[in-house]
Amino acid sequence: MHYFLLLLISINLFSSTLHLSTSSNPSRLNPILATDSSSSDIANYIFNGLVKYDKNNSKIIGDLAEDFYYENDTTIIFKLRKNVYWHDGYKFTADDVLFTYNTIMSPKISTPYSSEFRFVKSVDVIDDYTIRVIYKKPYFKSLEAWSMGILPKHILENEENLMSSKFNTNPIGTGPYKLFLLEHSKNIILKANDNYFEGRPKIDKISYHVIADPMTRFLMLKSSALDIGGIEAMQFERQLDEEFFSKFNIHEKISQSYTYLGFNLRLKKFQNPKVREALSLAINRQEIVKILFFKHGQVCTGPFLPGTKAFNKDVKAPKQNIKKAKRLLKEAGYDEINPFEFEIVTSNSSAIRPYVTQILQHQLKKAGVIVKLRVMEWQAFLNMVVMPHDFDSILLGWGLSVTPDPYAIWHSDNDKKGGFNLVGYKNKDIDKMIEQSQTIVDREKLGVIWRDMFKIITKDNAYLFLYIPNSITSVNKEIKNIEPSPSGIWHNYIRWEK
Repeated sequence: MHYFLLLLISINLFSSTLHLSTSSNPSRLNPILATDSSSSDIANYIFNGLVKYDKNNSKIIGDLAEDFYYENDTTIIFKLRKNVYWHDGYKFTADDVLFTYNTIMSPKISTPYSSEFRFVKSVDVIDDYTIRVIYKKPYFKSLEAWSMGILPKHILENEENLMSSKFNTNPIGTGPYKLFLLEHSKNIILKANDNYFEGRPKIDKISYHVIADPMTRFLMLKSSALDIGGIEAMQFERQLDEEFFSKFNIHEKISQSYTYLGFNLRLKKFQNPKVREALSLAINRQEIVKILFFKHGQVCTGPFLPGTKAFNKDVKAPKQNIKKAKRLLKEAGYDEINPFEFEIVTSNSSAIRPYVTQILQHQLKKAGVIVKLRVMEWQAFLNMVVMPHDFDSILLGWGLSVTPDPYAIWHSDNDKKGGFNLVGYKNKDIDKMIEQSQTIVDREKLGVIWRDMFKIITKDNAYLFLYIPNSITSVNKEIKNIEPSPSGIWHNYIRWEK
């Protein structure tokens, strides 16, 4: 017994742990149900898709699929790896892929990710390690859709209600890490998967500390209690010293995300386009970027990001025009006696966004607009405000994939429970353009349609596009083998050493 205890102690002493933080408890560690960033981030360690993007974000490569090819414009063949096991030791097969597809498309499941499979005609198991997917028509994201995490059939096939299943907090995947401990509002610990098909991760454990307060996260990072952490521009410029930079490397790039102010278009007060234009003209986006981001961000001009074929460089951000904003509000029936009033709700998961709401409140006041502010804890914000659509306006952001799909956010079909059209945007022309674009696989032709959509969506002012922050990531210098790339630093994390 004495020897056994010493062995346990020695194993613990020589094991390596990567300390990270998350701003909120994950809601569901299930890839087809994970819609918040905390759940998605952690689920990505636990599950694999059939495919993934390479480190340059330039092409799709195999993950659970060792090979794949198109038989024709509407048929994909996936050849699956034969050396993949679930965390509980069961072998991964084609039946798991078919089960995952059927689950995503089940009427019992509410998931916005089902939209990426809406053109699938059939998924057929050819043998244990071959899948054939037939689409109803060509679809530009037919391959990327299969980066969705695959679920274990042998565990879930008799599950009556996956939405509330224990699996969502006790997941079994094929990924490089297994869930070891889930303590709400405390710690989430992942342990290396000894049997991972690409080789056991070099770092033994990943410990996620659940820390809602951004300042506490920042202080933990400064004290080296965290190994990796995002830094806000103001913190980088004003609150770090030489000692910090002696311990951490900094990796900075433009983020694949933007922040916006979204209006609830289901409410009559926001349905007048003059009101939305007035609110847009009353704010100064450049001032927000200058005050809060210094040189570490830029003004966002529309729904797709710079560097993509969907970005329309001819669309410029509106310049503040208080005089015109007041005139438009007056034409809409609002003046000093009857001012336009609304509430902005956001989350405290970001250190920056509460400050953004205060700046917006100050700027809008110049046009006679009265703004109330509400800052909430992330899960409460998501569950009580965002998803039930119970708001005047929300300050929120989207992270976008390399290939944007406007259907999920901008098509009127997705103004529904569980959908990502959070503000209730409806434009028949945009619906038609989205539907037209889905079957175009030529990226140049797609780019033309996307850029036209960019112009129309921006002009409609359902969102006031605000800023694109730079991603500033600090990394403990003790971590070896990090290879920065266009996709960031995480593409080879199973090879990291500490």
